[in-house]
Amino acid sequence: MIYFDNSATTKIDPTVLTTYDQVAREIWGNPSSLHRLGDRAAQLLASSREQLADLLGTKPSELFFTSGGTEANNWAIKGTAWQKQTFGQHLITSSVEHASVANAFTALENQGFRVTRLPVDKAGRVNVNDLRAALDSDTTLVSVMGVNNEIGTIQPIEDISDLLANYPTVNFHVDNVQAIGKNIWSRVFTPRVDLVSLSAHKFHAPRGTGILYKKAGKMILPLHDGGGQEQGLRSGTENLPAIAGMAKALRLLLTDEVEKADREAAIKRKIVDYLQAKPGIEIFSPVSLNFAPHILCFALTGIRGETLVHTLEEYDIYTSTTSACASTRSATASTLSAMQITDRVATSAIRLSFDETNTMAEAEEFIRVFEEIYQHFAPINHLGE
Repeated sequence: MIYFDNSATTKIDPTVLTTYDQVAREIWGNPSSLHRLGDRAAQLLASSREQLADLLGTKPSELFFTSGGTEANNWAIKGTAWQKQTFGQHLITSSVEHASVANAFTALENQGFRVTRLPVDKAGRVNVNDLRAALDSDTTLVSVMGVNNEIGTIQPIEDISDLLANYPTVNFHVDNVQAIGKNIWSRVFTPRVDLVSLSAHKFHAPRGTGILYKKAGKMILPLHDGGGQEQGLRSGTENLPAIAGMAKALRLLLTDEVEKADREAAIKRKIVDYLQAKPGIEIFSPVSLNFAPHILCFALTGIRGETLVHTLEEYDIYTSTTSACASTRSATASTLSAMQITDRVATSAIRLSFDETNTMAEAEEFIRVFEEIYQHFAPINHLGE
């Protein structure tokens, strides 16, 4: 089996699964309980938070555990909008965000908030001048993802941070679910960033767990009412086994991060070198410093992406049609649409996404298999135009 769908989810690391199992079996007390079982759980929760903070370069008190990236995104966006609505009701995001961000803004729009969605260029990249023009005295939030989940564009978070230095009351949220562990952290997590979302199952930890980083002093309203866990801002009993596993998984992920990212980039480059010589292939994720090393999106024009995905599956090779969240609805890739890519090409797109466990041998096998598929489909795609 060749698994090239790591942006959808990653396989849990066996040692992380062991940690999860041990904690679930041995430290099963509620961290909020007063007795010694609860105290033992609370100590592990605290040590996991400290480890994660050390790895991410934050304070432990700035990390809040969530059910995943979707909750973290919704909380950052809605929590800011509701907290600051008496000061302003203008929100800014990009036109290429993950559904959990895009739909959160739509929900706020339906509540009366004014939302500006920034366009992108042919590389799927936001222009800082567009953001500058959109900012006004009513703006309370800017939310732009660090790495696009469909084509891998790295957004200009550093440039946006420089611009927002002049707008200290505007909260700056970055969805960094696809950016962690790719040797680009300093480019997508600057001192100006106020809120960051992460999802554990994107880096070999259990699904159903994530993190919202909230800079000290920044105020957001909670989404949940309840027992007051997580400093009174995120009620609900913490998923301690998954949190402990997440801490271990992040430590493993960031060990030898540079070498891992280089290997992923080499796999991407190998496949891009093959694809770019094929007529009818359009590549949306070039090998470039402006693109993440682990995401490769391309189209065999005229052949639907889902057809390619299922054909590759027959060879035990697993990919996706851009975002996994859109693929089950046969939706056109929102990022490609925002880039003004025609529907015929956009619906032909597939996404390969790599991680540190993939090998060059897998890349070579993918090329061998894809060549067979290409020779089968080529006469009926672009050549039939």
